[in-house]
Amino acid sequence: MPHTKSVTRSRKKWEGSLFKFIFYTTLVGVLLFVLDFGFDKTRQAQLWFNGFYFFVIALGISSTVVRYLKKAKKARRSVLLFDSFSIVITLLILLAHFFGEESHRHISFLYSDNWVKFAILLTFIREFSEQEINYRRTLLNPAQLFIASFLGIILLGTALLMLPNATHQGIHFLDALFTATSAVCVTGLVVVDTGSYFTLFGQSVILFLIQAGGIGILTVASYFGYFFRGGASYENQLTLSDMTGGSKLGEVFATLRRILVITFSIELVAAALIFLSLDRGLLPSFFQRVFFSVFHAVSAFCNAGFSTLSNGLYESGFRFNYALQIVIILAFALGGLGFPIVVNIIKYLKYFIGKKIFYFRGKQQTHRPWVLNLNSRITLVTTLSLSVVGTVLFYFIEYGNTLAEHRGAGKWITALFGATTPRTAGFNTVDMAALDFTTIMLLFLLMWIGASPASTGGGIKTNTFAIATLNFLSLARGKTKIEIFRREIADISVRRAFAVIALSLVVIGTGIILISAFDKEKHLLDIAFECFSAYSTVGLSLGITAKLSAASKFVIIAVMFLGRVSMLTLLIALFRKVKPHHYKYPVEELTIN
Repeated sequence: MPHTKSVTRSRKKWEGSLFKFIFYTTLVGVLLFVLDFGFDKTRQAQLWFNGFYFFVIALGISSTVVRYLKKAKKARRSVLLFDSFSIVITLLILLAHFFGEESHRHISFLYSDNWVKFAILLTFIREFSEQEINYRRTLLNPAQLFIASFLGIILLGTALLMLPNATHQGIHFLDALFTATSAVCVTGLVVVDTGSYFTLFGQSVILFLIQAGGIGILTVASYFGYFFRGGASYENQLTLSDMTGGSKLGEVFATLRRILVITFSIELVAAALIFLSLDRGLLPSFFQRVFFSVFHAVSAFCNAGFSTLSNGLYESGFRFNYALQIVIILAFALGGLGFPIVVNIIKYLKYFIGKKIFYFRGKQQTHRPWVLNLNSRITLVTTLSLSVVGTVLFYFIEYGNTLAEHRGAGKWITALFGATTPRTAGFNTVDMAALDFTTIMLLFLLMWIGASPASTGGGIKTNTFAIATLNFLSLARGKTKIEIFRREIADISVRRAFAVIALSLVVIGTGIILISAFDKEKHLLDIAFECFSAYSTVGLSLGITAKLSAASKFVIIAVMFLGRVSMLTLLIALFRKVKPHHYKYPVEELTIN
């Protein structure tokens, strides 16, 4: 019996080592995949690369088959479908390559090196998902892990953008770091033109960084692991619960699944609608139109503001494409609402439709459930109020100025775009340098408020602004509590809101002072606009970003990063939590006014 256990342990150890070897081999395959795009190679080097790719693919297929042969429990249908699809498409790619393009005309489209790289990516995803990822709280708390993940992806993005084939003429480290930070922090400020400076590979890297920064690289990695293994450790669930803001531990991965489904569904629909709205004369190639659509759909939903057009959506031929503008508005509005709000709205719509169906069938409901929660109600009311007021003000202020070239409904659509894009979207359909001073002041306020909590946008957030407004209204009425929609707002929410407001002003103020010292010739209005835009991850600029000194660029990088992870999260990551003590000091009131 002891001998049998020893043999079993040895076999499991050997199998574990073998699967680790396969994983690291696929990791090397992905690294070569990146270098393949990033560098020009000789024909001999390319043959070596291709040979290693086929070796990795063969290992991946063998690994998947072995796992099914040795599995004691039945695999889930979703995993089985993924594996079946991966193996079938991989075998077809191998068939097209090894037996020649002419032998299999019906699959000749697979006779491309890019399909081999796609198979490598599928293999890596499968092997990576089998790895045990443990978020140890003794090493990093959730706030530290969140910040570390952003720093890691920024540094990776910087390295990728510095590859020779990522740009047409090379890029300095500082500019690559600035671009990577702007993409990961979904800001949109640029020091070089995205469309003309970066190659297709470089633009694809920026697209990947925007997506990773928008939904979080840990979200994707964690859900893939759960999807294939069907479970996760208690410690991992606890950490992810803190990071996603989930109230129920058992719903962590359901929340992650919703985030991914919502993100990719909206981006897919937005990309399709953008594609249909494009003028073929401006983008004659089918691939150009597809890439433009996907890039702008992802950039819009993630509130990044990056565009492959030199002048953004103000580019000639696009500024009057109102259908395109409406799609972009809907995409960044949904991204800016936040995942919990979108989920709650979907839940409410299901309830509303069900209620109407029951009503027409003659059934009466005995009670009215609280479906649309307080968080959603405050967010929707605040967002709608800011959008309506902002649009009306923008329309009348800019009517004879930047809106003069538009007619009829086009004026209102452009005004709506101009009022909603400062709330962290960052696209522009008007000449920013020509805006009236009053409009710029309006944009300051809208940028500072930003999007909603748990969204892809930045700023102090709509709920923070709403709580501050409700607080001073309560004080004016002599109330000691903040009450709205028959609910009382918790004291911790009020304290957190005012901490966020104070810290945002500290970061923005510090940024303005530093840039004013480093670039004395720049106007204070331009500097302030840049810092507000960077902190709120908006991406709008009055045209000074590329002209900033190296020191000022570092300041903007820091402000963008702090705006994305939030200063409060950074403080939580730096300070050790104090254990609660069950005592209370005498209360005294301070003189405030």
